[in-house]
Amino acid sequence: MTQKTPATDLLDTLAEIAADSALAAARNTRDAATEHTQGSYQALFAADGTASFPLTARLKIAQQIARWHGDTLLAEHYAAELTSAGDKYSIADEKLQAAFSHAERLSFKPANATPEHLWALQASGWSTDAIVTLSQLIAFVSFQSRLVRGYRLIGDKPVADNGHTAAVAGVWRTDRKTQSGNRAPLAFTQEELNWEPWLPAKALTEFSASQQATLARFGHTDSDYFRLLARDLPVLEQRTLTDKGIFYTAGGLPRKERELAAAVASKVNGCIYCASVHARKAAQLSKQPDAVQRLLDVQPGGVLSVGQDARWQAEIDFSAALSATPPTANAADISRLRQAGLSDLELLDLVQATAFFAWANRLMLTIGEPFEK
Repeated sequence: MTQKTPATDLLDTLAEIAADSALAAARNTRDAATEHTQGSYQALFAADGTASFPLTARLKIAQQIARWHGDTLLAEHYAAELTSAGDKYSIADEKLQAAFSHAERLSFKPANATPEHLWALQASGWSTDAIVTLSQLIAFVSFQSRLVRGYRLIGDKPVADNGHTAAVAGVWRTDRKTQSGNRAPLAFTQEELNWEPWLPAKALTEFSASQQATLARFGHTDSDYFRLLARDLPVLEQRTLTDKGIFYTAGGLPRKERELAAAVASKVNGCIYCASVHARKAAQLSKQPDAVQRLLDVQPGGVLSVGQDARWQAEIDFSAALSATPPTANAADISRLRQAGLSDLELLDLVQATAFFAWANRLMLTIGEPFEK
C-alpha cells in the first residue's frame, strides 16, 4: 500500500489526520477508497474544466455547497482555489444562477427534484453532458463534506456545532406515476425496483471502443443510469472505484452494517430506490429482515433507530445525523459507537458508507426516478 500524505490527499489536510494515527492507518487499509475519493476530486476540478462548465464556475458552486453543509474548512479550500483560478472562462449569470438553484435543491431537498428542474437548466444553457457533471459535482461535495466531518470526529478534532436533534426520516415522492407513466412506488420497500432517467442515456454505440470497455469492466453497459452518468466517464470511473473501495473490502465494519448505513442515508434523503437495494442486502446479510423493514417503515419526521438493538441504534443515529443537511453528528455519537465496540477502522467504514450515499442519493433522486416492476 502507498501511504497517503497531506501533499497528495486533500482530506488528510482538511481533517488534520496525523500520519502516525490510527485513523491514518485505517485510511491506508482502505487505500482504494482513499485514492479514488481524491481521484474523483481531481476529475471534477482538473485544469480549466470544460468550455461549457469552466473551473471557476465549478469552484464557485462547490464553495457554496460546502457552506450549506456547514463545512467552513472545505468552503475555505474552494475559496482559495477560486482565487488561484482567476476569472477566466466565466459563464453567463443566468446560467450560473440556474446551477446555484439546482445545487441548493440537491443539497437540502433532493427528493423534491422533478424533470422540470432539469429542463429549466437546459433552458438556461446547460447541455445534457454539463448537467450530468454539475449533478456529480454537487453530489460529490455533499459526500466530501461528510467525510471531512466524520474524519475529524474520529480523530477527536473540533467540528462546527450544527445542533443535534434526533435525525429523522425525510419526505419522499408519493406520485403514483412516473414521468413516462410507469407505476411509481409509494413506500420504502425491500422489493426490487426499476429506474428510469429524465435525461437521455448515451447510446452504447456513441462510446469509443475503450470507453465501452470501461463500461463493461464495471458492468455498466446495459444500465440507463450508468450510461447517463457516463456522459462524464472520467468522473463515473473514479466514483465507481470509490464505491467499490468503500463497500467491497474485507475486515472492518461488517458488510451488513455498511449496507444498513446506506439504507439510513437513503431514508434521510427520501431515496426509495437506493434504500430498496441496500436494505434488501442488509436484511439478507444480517438475517434480520423485520428489523430492516422496521427502519424502512418509519414515516417522515420519525426517529429511525426506534426498536433496534443497541449497536444498530448507535449506528443508525450516527448515520442519520451525518446524513442531515447540515450534518449534526458529533463527538458524543462517536463516543457511543466506541462504547458499542467499534474500532477506528469500523468507524471509518461507517463514515464512508454513510457519506457515499450523500452522493448516490443525490444523483438517483435528481436525474430520474424509480418504478415498480
